[in-house]
Amino acid sequence: MNLAIQSRLLLGVAALAACTFDPPRAAEPLADDSAIAQGRQIFRFDTFGDETLWTDTLRMHEVIAAAVDPTTALSVGLKVDSEALPAPVVQGIKDGSISLKSPDTTIALLKLDAVVGLKGTVERVNGKDTLTHVGVTCALCHSTVDNSFAPGIGKRLDGWPNRDLNPGAIIALSPALPAATKAVYNSWGPGKYDPRFNQDGKNGPQVIPPAYGLAGIHRITATGDGGNLAYWNRYVSVTQMGGHGTFDEARTGVHVSHGTDDQVSAKLVALQAYQLSIAAPPAPAGSFDPAAAARGRMLFNGAGGCANCHSGPELTDANQRLHAPLDVVSEPEAAGVPSYASRSATREYRAAPLHGLWQHPPYFHNGSAPTLVAVVKTYNARKALGLSERQVTDLAEYLKSL
Repeated sequence: MNLAIQSRLLLGVAALAACTFDPPRAAEPLADDSAIAQGRQIFRFDTFGDETLWTDTLRMHEVIAAAVDPTTALSVGLKVDSEALPAPVVQGIKDGSISLKSPDTTIALLKLDAVVGLKGTVERVNGKDTLTHVGVTCALCHSTVDNSFAPGIGKRLDGWPNRDLNPGAIIALSPALPAATKAVYNSWGPGKYDPRFNQDGKNGPQVIPPAYGLAGIHRITATGDGGNLAYWNRYVSVTQMGGHGTFDEARTGVHVSHGTDDQVSAKLVALQAYQLSIAAPPAPAGSFDPAAAARGRMLFNGAGGCANCHSGPELTDANQRLHAPLDVVSEPEAAGVPSYASRSATREYRAAPLHGLWQHPPYFHNGSAPTLVAVVKTYNARKALGLSERQVTDLAEYLKSL
């Protein structure tokens, strides 16, 4: 596969980038409502011109029209915004008069802007609605739905990572890719994506991160590469989504430019404003044991040593420092997987902010801990904390409460 095509592959773990490295800076001023509203529109519906990749190169519009019915789409983690559905469509889905086994229904949903994270252009060709272009948006990976209508169909939950999404399997449907590349994509599985594979050729998928609870935090990514959210938004929109614009990072030798019309730069301020407005979701009532969580809080600030790094109101010291791979418990990676930090600009890791932690298992940058109990057990073993089984449970209950 030639490097030009390879450098444009992969979907957007969208929503986090900037052109060159920015050091950490003071907190961003509060955005006004109009900027937030504009950013929400960009987050949900703007492709930055990436149809050039998804349509012209990967021919995903052909794949969708031929083989992706709503049942198939839901099975690979795509979501449908129920609030975008007119009453007749809602009724048709309920009574079965609208088939969920027909790609024509998927095209109808795309025409309604109802498929979260996909933007389709539907035109009448020979008297039939035909999908002529398709692109992806930030919401593909960083939004889900509340399942209030049916599994995979409901109201949008922006900022929530779509851990049901199987981006690799979706990309691998492209007829433009060789078998070896498809095999890599198919190896990732639901909720994981490698945002550097198409730059360095190494395979080490990461869990799709949340895009909520980021206000006041400057090191947005797991490795803290940029000084603000706009850095990663640019990286993703250009190098991963295939949007028209430029990303340069001397520390990793990444220099990517698509198109002659910059469709990224002017949107970064509003996009960041919206993302910073998305609060982390509070733990649902009854989802944790309050008494155990109270004991766990004492351990968090004491014997567990968690507050040494997960400090301050956002429960992270990422604005002050990063941490060497030898100091974190998420490495070493699985056998045969390269260190993710070694592929980054900083070659270090940040301490992740913890608010909303209950919502997005699995944990650590590589998803190596399936539950919060597993997180605490990993720390207990690798840091020799000496916590009892009950203390491990108590600390996990506190983490569930955040």
